[in-house]
Amino acid sequence: MKKYSHKPINRFAKWQYLVLAFNLLVMLFSALPSLYGEHAALHINHRGQQVDASEIHRTLAQQGITATRVEQQQDRTVVLLEHQSEQASAKSVLASKLSDNTTLALAMEPAAPQWLLDLGFSPIALGLDLRGGVQFLLEVDMAPVYQAQAQSLIDDFSREIRSSRGRLVDGGVQISIHNDADLAAARTLIRNQFAHWDNRTSGNTFSLSLSDEEKSTLRNLTVQQNLQIMRGRIAELGITEASIQRQGLDRIRIELPGVQDPAAAKDVIGATASLSFHSLAESASRNSQTVPDKNGTMLEINRRAILSGEHIIDARAGMGEMGAAEVSISLDASGGRTMSQFSRDNIGYPMATVYSEYSRNAKGESQQISTVISVATIQSQLGTRFRITGAGSMQEAQELALLLRAGSLTAPVTIIEERTIGPSLGAENVSNGFAALALGLGLTLAFIALWYRKMGWVANLALLANMVCLFGLIALLPGAVLTLPGIAGMVLTVGMAVDTNVLIFERIKDKMQEGRTFAQSIDKGFSSAFSSIFDANLTTMIVALALYTIGNGPVQGFAVTLGLGLLTSMFTGVFLSRAIINLVWGRDQRRELRV
Repeated sequence: MKKYSHKPINRFAKWQYLVLAFNLLVMLFSALPSLYGEHAALHINHRGQQVDASEIHRTLAQQGITATRVEQQQDRTVVLLEHQSEQASAKSVLASKLSDNTTLALAMEPAAPQWLLDLGFSPIALGLDLRGGVQFLLEVDMAPVYQAQAQSLIDDFSREIRSSRGRLVDGGVQISIHNDADLAAARTLIRNQFAHWDNRTSGNTFSLSLSDEEKSTLRNLTVQQNLQIMRGRIAELGITEASIQRQGLDRIRIELPGVQDPAAAKDVIGATASLSFHSLAESASRNSQTVPDKNGTMLEINRRAILSGEHIIDARAGMGEMGAAEVSISLDASGGRTMSQFSRDNIGYPMATVYSEYSRNAKGESQQISTVISVATIQSQLGTRFRITGAGSMQEAQELALLLRAGSLTAPVTIIEERTIGPSLGAENVSNGFAALALGLGLTLAFIALWYRKMGWVANLALLANMVCLFGLIALLPGAVLTLPGIAGMVLTVGMAVDTNVLIFERIKDKMQEGRTFAQSIDKGFSSAFSSIFDANLTTMIVALALYTIGNGPVQGFAVTLGLGLLTSMFTGVFLSRAIINLVWGRDQRRELRV
């Protein structure tokens, strides 16, 4: 006995078609800017008066460099150039003509129509291997961080227990208690405040060293802080589309696409300058240290800083009343309170400004070099804003202000690897990569059209829509960067996407061979193939997530395009294909149910 339901098959509701059409339209608009390409450009970042556009045209023309357009924006001027090869020379020419308050950065500007950009769409960001640029691999030196922790422990013991004498030893601290009555207090102090230190006691001597767990925690925090500071420094340089990521336990990889002259970036990225404020010590003691000033005179300052560079939120170079270069500093709320309280209690006393940087000695070990750049008598209570002098020339003051704005590194870094990829090699990679993608796509379209004929064009439409959606989704995803391995992921996506339609069409064939009508075969074919398609894509997505989590750089680029390609292939291969087939071959036929 058979029963029939009057529910139509191979039909979508109108709202489903509208949702599909809307998504396709958004993806198309998102992909279009990438098809238009980009213009080579220079960004002139200025903190004062805007530069004259006609003067820029004239200066570049005198050197045989063509500026197609100069756009004045609120905080910068964008110079569009005719050829990317002219970027470096144009930057050199303008740098010699512009004031010291401006910075220049190489960049790429979208060539898409303005109305498309006003909608919020932008081209896909290209990686280092496709655009060309420079890559740095930095190593974070943790030894000074561990040493600073050890010195802080010694200082805390000196304040709490006067009979204690501490010294740094390999990998830790040795504290000697010269008064037996203080032993119990020392044990309590270690138990309450330094439980994360491994402790070995021998008579009146405590040997403490950081536990492995605490070292790991400190390393993670330090690398993360340095990552944030590096991002700030790159932003201060005005370099766009930079990729800054952790690599391994204590390394940082920085990719600067489009930068062909890495000298300026290298100077700022590798610098480890910091500023701190100290009170002068009356005499040498365990809590003081000797630091030379710029003239070589040795000064005794208190080891513990009043304030460190981490509280500085803004720093700007300028000229003082006497014509000397100075740096105006703004502190955050916490730093402002500390400075206000200290200066209020120490009016009439001197305060030293100490500039420190790290360098490598002949043995490859990090060593800190500190210099007192100014000693000023506190005349009144200071707040969140004040000025320091003694930074040197105007150029040196500007460099110091840049480093202070971008942040003081919590640990010194060393550039252990530097790679530069020229723009011509990047363009060749783009050309070869997309040629491979076009070849793979063309052969697949031809095979599907010949093999499935009647429904092959549906699969081909879905495959083309899949590529549009994939390009559009990569352009929409914040932080997504297309690399050469990413293009390889796209080529693989072509095969994955057509697999979806192959499974569906083969199931439809099977249902027709069972004696079902064409409309019933379509309905059953899609429903029975969906579970297989979902399982196959899910397992591949797990692999893509694993690659992204464990890998870095090129591996992550491949994983991103592979994962996004799986999503778009499900969308176009299942839902879009079904919508097209429903519109063309849909039947208001009753669904047959066997009981």
